[in-house]
Amino acid sequence: MYFEQHSMTFFEKLPRLSYGLILLVLITGLIGVMALYSAAGGDFEPWAFRHGLRFAIGFAGMLVVAMIDIRWWLWLSYPIYLLSVLLLAAVEVKGHIGMGAQRWIDLGFMRLQPSEFVKIGVVMALARFFHGASPAEVKNPLFLLRPAVLVLLPAALVMMQPDLGTAVALVLAAGSIFFLAGVSYWVFAAVIAAAVAAMPVLWHFLRDYQKNRILVFLNPESDPLGAGYHIMQSKIALGSGGIGGKGFLQGTQSHLNFLPEKQTDFIFTLLAEEWGLTGAAILFLIFLLMIFYGFLIAHTSNNQYGRLVASGIAVNFALYVFINIAMVTGLIPVVGVPLPMISNGGSAMLAVLFGFGLILSVGVYRDVKLARKL
Repeated sequence: MYFEQHSMTFFEKLPRLSYGLILLVLITGLIGVMALYSAAGGDFEPWAFRHGLRFAIGFAGMLVVAMIDIRWWLWLSYPIYLLSVLLLAAVEVKGHIGMGAQRWIDLGFMRLQPSEFVKIGVVMALARFFHGASPAEVKNPLFLLRPAVLVLLPAALVMMQPDLGTAVALVLAAGSIFFLAGVSYWVFAAVIAAAVAAMPVLWHFLRDYQKNRILVFLNPESDPLGAGYHIMQSKIALGSGGIGGKGFLQGTQSHLNFLPEKQTDFIFTLLAEEWGLTGAAILFLIFLLMIFYGFLIAHTSNNQYGRLVASGIAVNFALYVFINIAMVTGLIPVVGVPLPMISNGGSAMLAVLFGFGLILSVGVYRDVKLARKL
């Protein structure tokens, strides 16, 4: 049974929390408020105040999630996955269209983006599935068909929105769970080879603007006032910040509105322009420490479910960070992935904070042992 072992009291849980991770999350959220205050030209409206409020709610929720017994999260993994997939399907029926994409559900008080939450749902479902699998089953290719469906179904729904960046991040995070669960290397080699072989076919299914983004990535100067404008202005802002930056509220590219989407996708560029390479490196170090904490907590867990959940969420967070920074520096095409807890947007922030709550819960209940077959 799930709860035959002793359940800890509230005061027994408190010293088992990872306060270093909690502090880093708090610092990152405050940096986000400061960055959005600057993006608005020194005003808490329209982004910074709402961002701070969402962060406060999400931070409190993270602590609540951390205190909930990991065995409850094991039991809820499939229902949470199912709910997130149903919300994705609902986007196709009654989704809100913004900036040419249909990715949100309008709840009145906020616009919910289910694709952000399905990343966590997929990690939880795969962790639950592989927790109950034996090493021999994991090595069986036919056994992997079921978890593959758990990944491909939401990935296909996300692609329909269309949201290529989120779909790729979802598949990569899921792939990390397969790897950590012990799936054979040759399976990954076969999947990668099949993906490469299918690229000419997949190219024809991409939207025109997605193809254009890839072509402009290869040659940004080909359309400097059109599709290449974003990345060229981003590179100018990054370079103009130098080592020490221009100073808080002193960024010219952002405050003269040369830098597009400065409050969302390109907020790292705004920070780098104002605080320079030094400030950007410090923020990147904070992100690396948060990822390190995730893997460290996963390593200390005595049960497979906790190890896979914490590792998968850490990988998911790392993908947010690396894809966004690689995008704004021109290392990959622009794909519309936010910088976690910094970019304006409630869904991504709440999903990330829920994920960190799960990591903290894994740490609190690291000594709990769960039977493979439940």
